[in-house]
Amino acid sequence: MGQLDGKVALITGGGTGIGRATALKFAGDGADVAVNYSRSKDAADKTVADLEALGRKAVAIQADVSDESSVSRMVDETVDTLGRLDILVNNAGTTRMVPLDDLKGLTDEDWDRILSVNVKGTFYVCRAAIPKMKANGGGRIVNIASIAGTTGQGSSIAYSASKAAIICMTQSLAVSQAPEIQINAVSPGLVETRWVEGWEENNKGHARGTPMQRNALAEDVAEAIYGVATSGFVTGQNLIVDGGRSLWLSAVR
Repeated sequence: MGQLDGKVALITGGGTGIGRATALKFAGDGADVAVNYSRSKDAADKTVADLEALGRKAVAIQADVSDESSVSRMVDETVDTLGRLDILVNNAGTTRMVPLDDLKGLTDEDWDRILSVNVKGTFYVCRAAIPKMKANGGGRIVNIASIAGTTGQGSSIAYSASKAAIICMTQSLAVSQAPEIQINAVSPGLVETRWVEGWEENNKGHARGTPMQRNALAEDVAEAIYGVATSGFVTGQNLIVDGGRSLWLSAVR
């Protein structure tokens, strides 16, 4: 018997990377999983097949989290197909690489898209999911932020700002939705996923500047997500998963 037996999880951006690793982690502990995707249909279908191979129910649901009507449909389809909703992982996100000193390179379109997906999207999914969870007596939400939200060092200023907003939003929601809903954030550092493919030298340097002497894998972050999603008395917190790198950054400033 797993801790998640009988539970249903919805994971946005669940077909690849951290989302996929989290889906597999949850399914391995007994959860049925709805795998949201925006464009990666083949990857989402593959993840669903792998979840079903573990003996769990799973469904792939297309939705752009920045569109509220699409979000409402996704949450309703999750409950209609899998019967309930207990855990939400807001993993969907976007960015564009713009050097922090290139202020003119960060366009209005960049700001609008990054904030719409990362901030408004996270809020839209929370707002749609919380009533479904409360109908079952409660639930858990994990919002995926980033150390960029606390260090300001990320792929762009807009991305860092969006992740800082997610951390703050997590605190506001945790207070307002307690005690039925526990809401926490997980903030990874650099994770070896497709987002950093083609940046091998940068990735190696990043690992050398990390106390653990390596970068995170998607499975490392999934383990942290699972931990806060199954905690009994933790809410409103931001768990940093970066191998100690942000401590190193603080020490050298």
